[in-house]
Amino acid sequence: MSEHPDTRIRILVVDDHFVVRMGLVASLNLEPDMAVVAEASDSQQALDQFRKHRPNIVLMDLRMPDVDGVAATALLCRETPPARIIVFSSFAGDENVRRALEAGAHAYLIKSGPYEELIAAIHTVHEGKFYLPPAVAADLAQHMSRPSLNSDELEVLRHVVGGRSNKEIADVLKVSEITVKRRMGHILQKLRASDRTQAATMAIQRGLIELG
Repeated sequence: MSEHPDTRIRILVVDDHFVVRMGLVASLNLEPDMAVVAEASDSQQALDQFRKHRPNIVLMDLRMPDVDGVAATALLCRETPPARIIVFSSFAGDENVRRALEAGAHAYLIKSGPYEELIAAIHTVHEGKFYLPPAVAADLAQHMSRPSLNSDELEVLRHVVGGRSNKEIADVLKVSEITVKRRMGHILQKLRASDRTQAATMAIQRGLIELG
């Protein structure tokens, strides 16, 4: 008499923080229809473990030491078969969400969200569907209609976040201070920010600029 096949959802957990990873593994293994078959602390381990175990779902952290979760997501989605990935991050921000979805992720969750949301996302993505929590989807929709910053404006904004003045930015970029002021004006208009400080804060919150 043959044994019944294991129909549990097979999961790979990718997170560079040991305690977080162990907590996820322990919690998910308590779910009757789920089993963590592998874990990884960086993108290379994730790729190796995915190829070895072929899990149904990959739970992917956004920030990791070697490459970020977006790049790792793109790598895994180029595999055959492609991975079904849930990005599970401490960082909100529409730009983070947009980049993750463009890389091939099926869902984007915030770690501070309810555990039930994670379980719902796993079931939904396992069915081949996409999942975004209402707050994440609303934030993404709110910013999609706004004009995006071009590469020159993002470069200026990175230096603003770094605390440089217009003159210092002009010296670093080897452009005139008038050019920097013009780009800064476009940045404020596109972000709907009232000043440089608010623009810098919004850029970090939305994931347009990463600290460090």
